[in-house]
Amino acid sequence: MKKNPLHLNLLAIAALALTATQVIAQPSPLQVIAQQPPGSGSDSMTRAWAECTSRQTGLASVVMNRPGANGILAINYLKGQPADGANVMSIGMSQMTITPFVHRQMPYDPLKDFDGIAVIGTSPLVLTVPAGMGIQKLADLSKLAQSQNGGLNFGSPGKGSPAHLLTTALAEAMKWPATHVPFVGEAAGLNALMGHHIQAMTLVIGTAATQVQAGKLVPLAVFSSERSALMPDVPTIAEAGGPSVLARPAWIAIVAKKGTPPDVVARLNEATNKCRNDSTYANRMGAMNVTLVSSKPGDVAAYAERDIAVWKPLIDKLGLATE
Repeated sequence: MKKNPLHLNLLAIAALALTATQVIAQPSPLQVIAQQPPGSGSDSMTRAWAECTSRQTGLASVVMNRPGANGILAINYLKGQPADGANVMSIGMSQMTITPFVHRQMPYDPLKDFDGIAVIGTSPLVLTVPAGMGIQKLADLSKLAQSQNGGLNFGSPGKGSPAHLLTTALAEAMKWPATHVPFVGEAAGLNALMGHHIQAMTLVIGTAATQVQAGKLVPLAVFSSERSALMPDVPTIAEAGGPSVLARPAWIAIVAKKGTPPDVVARLNEATNKCRNDSTYANRMGAMNVTLVSSKPGDVAAYAERDIAVWKPLIDKLGLATE
């Protein structure tokens, strides 16, 4: 029997429509932008969050590293994407409260360019020196800085990072002659520190703990108002003889481009808060000494405003802003 051409055309149209519906019903993976290199503490936290939210939402995720310029390259990439919820970014206290203000022409506005999704957690920072230098406390480092030609060479994961600002402010308060040596990410600076190419570096405590336990680093002070359970014998910055204003723990958050649909933001915020009860995620973050927090989307801006009020005057006082 001869088939009706019209019938064949209708079948073809129906098949195409079904295929299109199937394509639309399969959402693209969520692209999570990490602003530090693979292997860094920030990268590890980002991947833990991406994997947990995938479990909570059923939406696949892909982590893409865009390191450089202490987060500015990653931020520029995010700003260049559509505000459709397909791209989000992990961002730290550094990028939200310090980095834009160490440039005379702000490369971005942390309070206007992003929609906050959630604050993931907080983690203290610790000042460290290489083992084998004979330095056991902050006063010993002060003597070294005062005695050697050129003063102290200290590293950081990049200009405008919390490590940079905290150590610079400490050197200023302690009247140390000091030179800042920026690296692209914490891992590169850590290698230089353990190789004795620099004399000191402020690290995320989870990064420092492994090398302290291995006998390769000596911790001198925790930049917090309380001692860390991970290093209970290490004094706070105030106990060590430094200024208490520098007791500022680092924090990490997830943001999207400004204008992202509110339902996407709400869904990812809900998933983040549920992750606090996910044992795999909680154990993984706990191993990095991250204290998980419950948060609303608006808390990202609130955290930023709180710390900008501390860091911005300090940046201006120390004259850290450059072209």
